[in-house]
Amino acid sequence: MYRLPLSWYSCGVLQREAPSVDQPSQEAAISKVITVVGAAIVHKGRILCAQRGPGRALEGKWEFPGGKIEAGETGAEALVREIHEELRCSIQVGSRIETTTYEYDFGTIQLTTYYAVLTDGHPTLTEHSHLTWFGQDQLADLDWAPADIPAAKALQQADLHEIEARLQAGAAASADNDD
Repeated sequence: MYRLPLSWYSCGVLQREAPSVDQPSQEAAISKVITVVGAAIVHKGRILCAQRGPGRALEGKWEFPGGKIEAGETGAEALVREIHEELRCSIQVGSRIETTTYEYDFGTIQLTTYYAVLTDGHPTLTEHSHLTWFGQDQLADLDWAPADIPAAKALQQADLHEIEARLQAGAAASADNDD
C-alpha cells in the first residue's frame, strides 16, 4: 500500500489520504477507470506545472499537463499529442516517473507521469489558469491534484539536470535520424 509521508499532510498538500493501490474500495471497483498521462517537462532544472482552470474538476489544483490516452495510442504518443493540443509546443518524452491510481468522486484516474523536455516552441496557456516553472524545492508547497502527488514527491529527489541532458541528447539524435 502506498502512503505519503506525514509532512505532505501537515503542509496542506493533501486533503485526504490516497487510497490503497493494491486494495481498491468497492466503489473504485465499479467506477470507470480513466487512463491518463502527464508530462513533467524539465527546463534548466525547473519543472512546468499547470493549475487547473475555473469550472473544471479539481479547479485550482496543480498538475502535470497531459490528458487521456486514446484508443491505439501508447502513453508517449498520447502525451506528445496532448501537449501539442494543450500547450501548443512539442516535447521529447522520457522515462516513466510514477503510475498512480486515485479514486475521485467523478471516477478513478490511473495517471502515468513521464519526464519530458521541450523540442519546439514554448508552452502557451490554453486550458489552465496558470503555467509556472517551479524548482524542486517549491513542489511541496503546491496544492496538487491527489493523483499527481507521488510524481511531485519523486521529482523532489531527481537529478533534473542529468535527466534533462539525457532527454535533450535523445531528442537531438532523433532529429538527426529524421534528416
